[in-house]
Amino acid sequence: MVIYFTGTGNSRYLAKLTAQKLDDSLVSANALIKENKTGDFYSDSPYVFVCPTYSWQIPQIFEKFIDGSRFSGNTGCYFIMDCGDDIGNAQKPLRKLCKRKGFQYRGVKEIVMPENYIAVFSAPPEAEEKKIISAAEKELEEAVQIVRRGGFFPEKKITLTDRLKSSVVRWFFYRWVVKDKKFAVHDGCISCGTCETLCPMNNIRIVSGKPVWNGDCTHCMACICGCPAECIEYGNHTKGLRRYYLK
Repeated sequence: MVIYFTGTGNSRYLAKLTAQKLDDSLVSANALIKENKTGDFYSDSPYVFVCPTYSWQIPQIFEKFIDGSRFSGNTGCYFIMDCGDDIGNAQKPLRKLCKRKGFQYRGVKEIVMPENYIAVFSAPPEAEEKKIISAAEKELEEAVQIVRRGGFFPEKKITLTDRLKSSVVRWFFYRWVVKDKKFAVHDGCISCGTCETLCPMNNIRIVSGKPVWNGDCTHCMACICGCPAECIEYGNHTKGLRRYYLK
């Protein structure tokens, strides 16, 4: 069973490909999280969790979902994490998560996908985006082959920098950067409600035809990158920046 969480579509894309290649079932955690639900899952095949990398670890919202859900059947567990650069020391908390849930940890696969965290960085040009996705598909094929034969993903050699990213720097990001106060909408808003629909945290409400953020944001970038009118900004940084949303 392939279970995924996504913000701007990278993880959804990889999860769909993974499920297709493995001829396995596909579950969107977003849909359940949106309804404040957890899952009660049974799978004859290993569980494959696909998600983005938030501050060099699994997203807190996805970890909470897994922790709150029930899993039975096969105890094998793989993680596929897409990122703009690297996943740091993400494997350490994943091992702990697997121990809590009774999974056999079979590794985490780091796959670089187009940068989508435009609150801080910039999305790549379209031509580069296609090259990155093409390379990612090859990496994913290698991962699928390992899952198919029941092997283990190669273990990443962890450096001091990786440890710092996934601990000290991550703490700083969640404490000082991951906030919604800088989100704003300009007059181009068409009141379509897409941002409200896409937000997995139910953090956005449409008030008088405009989105209002309510302080419970995980910085998934779904609202700003998924806006069809491209009228949401994050401070001054995103003005003029290309949006990236993979459908």
